[in-house]
Amino acid sequence: MIEDQAVKESLGIYKKELNDELGNIMNFWAAVAPDNEFGGFYGKIDNNNKVTPGAPKGSVLNARILWSFSAVYNHNPNPACREMANRSYQYIDRHIIDNEFGGVYWSVDYKGNPLDTKKQVYAIAFTIYALSEYYLASGDETAKQKAIDLFYLLAERAYDPIETGYFEAFTRDWKPIEDLRLSAKDANEKKTMNTHLHVLEGYTNLYRIWPDKALKEHISILLDNFFDHFINHETNHLALFFDERWQSKSGLVSYGHDIEATWLLLEAAEVIGDETMVERVKKITIAIAEATMEGLDTDGGVWYEYEPDGDHLIKEKHWWIQAEAMIGFFNAWQIDADERYLEISIKNWKLVKNKILDKINGEWFWGITEDGQIMPGEDKVGLWKCPYHNSRACIEIIKRISLNHD
Repeated sequence: MIEDQAVKESLGIYKKELNDELGNIMNFWAAVAPDNEFGGFYGKIDNNNKVTPGAPKGSVLNARILWSFSAVYNHNPNPACREMANRSYQYIDRHIIDNEFGGVYWSVDYKGNPLDTKKQVYAIAFTIYALSEYYLASGDETAKQKAIDLFYLLAERAYDPIETGYFEAFTRDWKPIEDLRLSAKDANEKKTMNTHLHVLEGYTNLYRIWPDKALKEHISILLDNFFDHFINHETNHLALFFDERWQSKSGLVSYGHDIEATWLLLEAAEVIGDETMVERVKKITIAIAEATMEGLDTDGGVWYEYEPDGDHLIKEKHWWIQAEAMIGFFNAWQIDADERYLEISIKNWKLVKNKILDKINGEWFWGITEDGQIMPGEDKVGLWKCPYHNSRACIEIIKRISLNHD
């Protein structure tokens, strides 16, 4: 890719700003989030950095914290990040992993006792993702084995051997459960795009440290699931909810998941060395990026969701969607060399700097409303509000600029 001087200068500024912001993000989590009384990290902190006493501690939050500190350490070794990664791993090992029935609890109480004990495949996938990253940071063979054991558990308990794919959730002892949902806003369906995307993500990271034949086969099947079921080849958006026989149950469009999927699918195909799939993903990436631009605002921000049935665009700009747009459009530019995609990535970061960063108390706000105001009543730390999307956006773009454009 031949770049003019203006592009080189823009990339240099982008890299420096994200490097600074990565430090800011992790400094916040190291300084504000640790629970020094009951261990691990607080379950809920509001926009003013006020801790909610007695808040539950989620497995997804803890796995994402472990991934983030491990990934930042792997990106730029730093004893403070290693220490926080160790703290996170120890908490997950002692309180989140269910040693009796396998898997992880959805949540524990503020003291670390099991609270919601259902087995959500999504949470287990993130734990695999995090343990694999932690192994790269620590060399801890026990952590690696725990990740492998969780893969075998999902393959045995959650995988659908008839139709392929993974069922959403189970009781603590792996029996069928009525409420399969990740959250109240989700449809109560047996298979979802979101869970499959993060199973793929977790398996891909595990494959980096354990290139097992059966694991590779599961990654390949997951990639096929996206092309066969999740990607709507008429609209180039991702379908989100399905029954067990892959009948789509919703037309809802999630712009953040659309753009996030593009680069995670490519990463998976590259990690397992499937060159045919790499080219297939690169082609669909550009189509999905163009479709995602339907949710793009003039300020570079990406709206939350679109409901086709009522022609209703949900005009909120959530932090995680902007982080994924930064990576996803940068990735599209690397594939296609169309500078529009790079411009979107950088413009999106400018929106984040201007509207979503908390320049006083640290971290990113949950998001902003249509008129640019901070969304009220949302978490800065919570079951869903974690350091993973934004720290990962910084790491990914810094690495890509360093490897290909410096």
